[in-house]
Amino acid sequence: MAGTFVGFGFGAIQGGLFLPEAFRSGNFDRLVVSEIDQETVGHLRASGGVYSCNVAHQSSLERIEVSGIEAYNPLVGDDRDKLVEAVAEASELCTALPSFKLYDSGPASVASLLGEGLSLKFNRSGLPCAVVYAAENDSRAASRLLEACLSYRPAGFDSRVCFSETVIAKMCSVVDDAARIRDEGLLPVTNGLPKAFLVEAFDRILIESKTPPGFQRGLDRFVPKDDLDPFAQTKFLGHNAIHAMLGYLAKSRGIDFMHEAGEDSVLIERTKETFLAEAGVGLRKEYANQTDVLFTEHGFEAYAEDALVRMVNPFLRDPVDRVTRDPARKLGWDDRMLGAMKLARRAGVEPKGLAEGARIALRYAREEQGWGSEANALDHLWAEVPAAQQAPFREWLLSS
Repeated sequence: MAGTFVGFGFGAIQGGLFLPEAFRSGNFDRLVVSEIDQETVGHLRASGGVYSCNVAHQSSLERIEVSGIEAYNPLVGDDRDKLVEAVAEASELCTALPSFKLYDSGPASVASLLGEGLSLKFNRSGLPCAVVYAAENDSRAASRLLEACLSYRPAGFDSRVCFSETVIAKMCSVVDDAARIRDEGLLPVTNGLPKAFLVEAFDRILIESKTPPGFQRGLDRFVPKDDLDPFAQTKFLGHNAIHAMLGYLAKSRGIDFMHEAGEDSVLIERTKETFLAEAGVGLRKEYANQTDVLFTEHGFEAYAEDALVRMVNPFLRDPVDRVTRDPARKLGWDDRMLGAMKLARRAGVEPKGLAEGARIALRYAREEQGWGSEANALDHLWAEVPAAQQAPFREWLLSS
């Protein structure tokens, strides 16, 4: 099997997960990446299409090399034309942008490139069917991407192209601190480019099982699921919510790195208890009709224990400030912390542990935004939420 893989955005998810997986598989003879930062494109070309990635295992740091990368800048005319041709011949593609809001933004619109390139599959013979993976951190990313692409191809994509949601619980980061790169022995992406990809070894990535008829995946280690939503919600309201909670508890104690939080056995035990008895109970009740072992008591306990170990991986050296950034967003009514609290309450559980983390986040959000009191901060954060719905959660967050 030989094919073309095209990635949009050259950040930690693309450079630390999708491109390495495509390279490792040996199932693609072209690895193409679209990136609007010309400095990065220039360095990739100067390196001959070779870059490095650092992989954090629990007991060691592995340094891997990925080669054969073709990098193009969609803001450059000739490069854009080459990207459209690559999209046309690609069998698997992945968008890994900072936000789904960038799908159809500016002159380098990913949706316009996809719409134009994928349309060629219907106009030329011999071009393969394709799956487009949306790797942005949103449970409806693929649906949003398809909607954006339909504005450039209203006729749709029939059964020749599928847009796939993903659940990526792999922790990935871009380290741009020269001192950290030096002190931790990280390999930069390329020589002369002052940043490094640092990702955990975890690779159980979930994708939608739907594909075009007769399609054979080149990315062969991902796990397909018929219904991805329960797993996406478990990642968001389980893993992400507890990760944030642990980060805020660590920050309030003056802890700088997540692995240092892992050395506090009392803190970890409290976090595990909250994971199982609050977030876990809420999620298992919400998805009690699912047959997957994850939604059993023992299955969820194994999931939680594994996630906690990974959160405090010493070779990730994950800064607490990174985990706790943007507390106002994390306290959104439909975001991770409140979402987990709402599920717990619906299951008949008082979310005491989650509320403790949320109270700390609220304090930092208030200070960052200059909102005055915590009560005033909640007025801003939940302005559109009816008072009756807010009431129990305000009480939990405003209690000392």
